[in-house]
Amino acid sequence: MDILLIAGLWLDGSAWDEVVPELTALGHRPVALDLPGQGDGDTSATLADQVATVLAAVDAAPGKVLVVGHSAASNLAWLAADARPEKVAKVALVGGYPAADGSAYADFFAIEDGVMPFPGWAAFEGPDSADLDQPTRDRLAAGAHPVPEGVARGVLRLTDERRFDMPLLLVCPEYTPAQVKEWIAQGLSPELTQATRIEYADIDSGHWPMTTRPRELARILAEAADSARS
Repeated sequence: MDILLIAGLWLDGSAWDEVVPELTALGHRPVALDLPGQGDGDTSATLADQVATVLAAVDAAPGKVLVVGHSAASNLAWLAADARPEKVAKVALVGGYPAADGSAYADFFAIEDGVMPFPGWAAFEGPDSADLDQPTRDRLAAGAHPVPEGVARGVLRLTDERRFDMPLLLVCPEYTPAQVKEWIAQGLSPELTQATRIEYADIDSGHWPMTTRPRELARILAEAADSARS
């Protein structure tokens, strides 16, 4: 099965470099997406541009796909399920969950000169970054791409209620499945509250398991693809 890999804020497709060969070895066809405005220097890119890139990849696949969204890009994966329910076999969300219709995509940090730069590691102290050594932090920060304002402050538009019946895997890195279930019960993600087919996978990592636990993450995603295919 084609597995579309969408990295979160500040990252390009190379974030999945260690996951891709593992997925290939497990019999799948991984496609790591480069999003407009994250790596190409296009500061005018919008959320609509990123959605269009994801949907083009979904449409180009020969069959149904597993769409994987990391962190804020969980929204992009969910938007793909909403727009292409007949083509998306399953969605996997790694370290994130979708916001509600009408919400901003990722208006989390300060905008400077039309972009949202990486805010530094102080913003992620604690479980998010506990498994990152200093060389890895330095490498990730050096490769971080400022996110265009039109992406960060873009508004989510969800229209097809069939998304709530989409098979959905929540991969839990810096938190546990039990914590996510509690957040859902509290109504912190109205989208997940209405979702009917949620599975959970725990992974002992921080917020970037594609960097620190690539083999384990690949195994989890391959199993999700296998279950969707069967």
